[in-house]
Amino acid sequence: MVRHRLIPALACFLASSNAIWAAERAAFTPDVVYGHKAGMALTFDVFPPKENGNGAGVLFMVSGGWYSVWRPAAEMQPFVQPLTDAGFTVFTVRHGSSPQFSIPEIVDDVRRSVRYIRANAARFGVDPERLGVYGMSAGGHLSLVLGTMSDKGDPSATDPILKIANEVQAVVAFVAPTDLRIMVWDCPNHLPAYEKFPALNLSIDEAEKYSPLVHVTPDDAPTLLIVGRKDTLVPMSHSQDIHSAFKEQNVRSDLVVFDESDHGLRPADMKTAVAAMVDWFRKHLEKR
Repeated sequence: MVRHRLIPALACFLASSNAIWAAERAAFTPDVVYGHKAGMALTFDVFPPKENGNGAGVLFMVSGGWYSVWRPAAEMQPFVQPLTDAGFTVFTVRHGSSPQFSIPEIVDDVRRSVRYIRANAARFGVDPERLGVYGMSAGGHLSLVLGTMSDKGDPSATDPILKIANEVQAVVAFVAPTDLRIMVWDCPNHLPAYEKFPALNLSIDEAEKYSPLVHVTPDDAPTLLIVGRKDTLVPMSHSQDIHSAFKEQNVRSDLVVFDESDHGLRPADMKTAVAAMVDWFRKHLEKR
């Protein structure tokens, strides 16, 4: 949820390995438009692997506090390098930001991004049935929404993109909220810190609709959960609870806990977490 702590921690880890790579970086495609709303374009950047592509695609939810920051694609490239080095094509997806747009509208955006990428899979050189998603904090929540609350598309839609499924085949969620019912402002016991996030100005009923914990079913995507034991903003119980729910429904899930990290993972823990993320996507998206 905090947009100024966790992503810089990832950047700090990656920066140390960028000197050689920067001179020979792979090509990328910035600002691909996947939809429009309120007179604005919804965009993502595309980062293909430099070599040895495996044909799988991974979406990165660019979101903190349900606020999506635009950065030049060249600045985003370090965030995705571990995955592109492993052969994945990565899409850095931006959504309509809070406070102008609410969580229901934001969820519609990220669902549309999956539909658009699946509909244009040949253009991007990916297999439409091998798509993963990851994100941090609010981006992790959106990743879990895609993993637990997907649909096959609406065959009666006038927009052809909305006829396409928004299912994903693997999820990695870092320090992710899973139960909005205990976070929204309408919850009597919500943490005061949550009042800094306008996206959480939802009714309890709306919060339930967009809480991944409530929607776990046996057909959900395999999910890796990564947390810091000292996280006080999104306590690790969020990930523990949904991990238990996945196990009850026989959904493949692992939980990685870093004892000394809080909401912003320490650099050494982030390095381990990123390696675990790459391994998870290899396990569940690469062809066998």
